Amino acid sequence: MWQEVEQLKGAEYFRKALTVHLHWSPEITEMLRAGNKLQCSRFILAVGHNAASFLSAYVLASANWDAVGRAVAWNERSRSATGQSGEESACVFYRHKDDLSVLICHVTCYIAEDQLFQWTEKVFDCLQSRELTATVLSDRSVADYKTAEYLSSSSAPFLRSLHSSAFSDQPVCQSLEQPNIITGLPAAVLNHCQVNRIAAVVYHCYNDVSGPDSVTVETYRPVLSTLGRSIQADCSPSADVLRRFVRSSEIQSNLYI
Repeated sequence: MWQEVEQLKGAEYFRKALTVHLHWSPEITEMLRAGNKLQCSRFILAVGHNAASFLSAYVLASANWDAVGRAVAWNERSRSATGQSGEESACVFYRHKDDLSVLICHVTCYIAEDQLFQWTEKVFDCLQSRELTATVLSDRSVADYKTAEYLSSSSAPFLRSLHSSAFSDQPVCQSLEQPNIITGLPAAVLNHCQVNRIAAVVYHCYNDVSGPDSVTVETYRPVLSTLGRSIQADCSPSADVLRRFVRSSEIQSNLYI
């Protein structure tokens, strides 16, 4: 009997551990408690180190942004990879100081498959969906790209796009060809936007490196023109700025060629 009780306790702990928790600033917390939602016209989501480094170097390097929240999605893979507890997060939300309707989110941690739907539902439940446009930046190995043509080593990195039916603008690159698909959090967000008739576009960067590098980061540059007038992006950050955002992964890399 006691063994069954312990098993139930373990199952309950595991269920709670897999729950995605959102932690907002006191101002936003009070607003959400009052039944209001964030008045967000543009939500920009960067999934992965290259996409996050791009926004950090080209957009967030200015003093126009405040960190207003974070998401905690604890799972065994993220814990073993980072050595951090569930209270620490690599998923941070930033809001524009002058245009409060612009929200950016960095996701550089692993989110388990059974957490994707929960993360997407909880985040978008905090945002008003009327006139909302979601832009997702992500990356994946070029080895996963399927094509009938020969793909030379000089072809990568390159961008491909997918968008919801409510997205009426012209993407900055060609559409992702069949039978290629997107997976993970970008797919969960795009699916949510498609079902709820929210304008959304995913820009997927295929690269041939194991970690973030300046060449892959700069591949996202065409997206800058689509992010809105209120976002004063640095179109040509210095080499030192770019190096600052890719150096940490290079130091930790154990790959020798």
